[in-house]
Amino acid sequence: ATLPAPAAIQQLHHYAYKARDAEETRHFYEDILGLPLYHIIQSDYVPSTGEYCPYTHFFFRLQDGSFIAFFDLGDDVKPLPSPNTPLWVNHISFRVNTVQDLENTKTRLQAHGIEVLGVTDHHIFKSIYFFDPNGIRLELTAQLADAAQMHKDSTVAHQRLSDWTARKEQWRKERAAGNAAHALKPPTNDRPEFAPGKA
Repeated sequence: ATLPAPAAIQQLHHYAYKARDAEETRHFYEDILGLPLYHIIQSDYVPSTGEYCPYTHFFFRLQDGSFIAFFDLGDDVKPLPSPNTPLWVNHISFRVNTVQDLENTKTRLQAHGIEVLGVTDHHIFKSIYFFDPNGIRLELTAQLADAAQMHKDSTVAHQRLSDWTARKEQWRKERAAGNAAHALKPPTNDRPEFAPGKA
């Protein structure tokens, strides 16, 4: 059977997380980061599943019209990090216009007692990292690479992922045979400056 074409996905609409407390979260995102509180949905039942779980669902608007959203379930409990995933892995990154914006936001965050890592140079962009009141890792990113550089990178992305997948298949075989005690490493290291012994 012929399937319809995929929908043209325009942009992120929203990403939703659990919040410990709605006002604590509002203060952080609106007063410190400057994202306006834009929309609230409140109900006793979850529309998608029908289960009983009273909530306040609230949204903060980014300049492109997308949102970051939260659920306050009224239990004063933070979302738990995944026990098998390092804390730096799961995060959401917001794009800002300039590296100066990163520096300015870092100053604002630190003035509110929030620990900030960076400015970190990723070559194609620079970033700062910090946690919100719910323990969610956030990144602010200032793009450095232009559209031509990003397009050039896109032309090799599939091949690089295929190389990784082939290495992973081999690693799985070695692990099954009891010969892969180490973590799988990628075929290339794009960030050699962070290797041990480097300045």
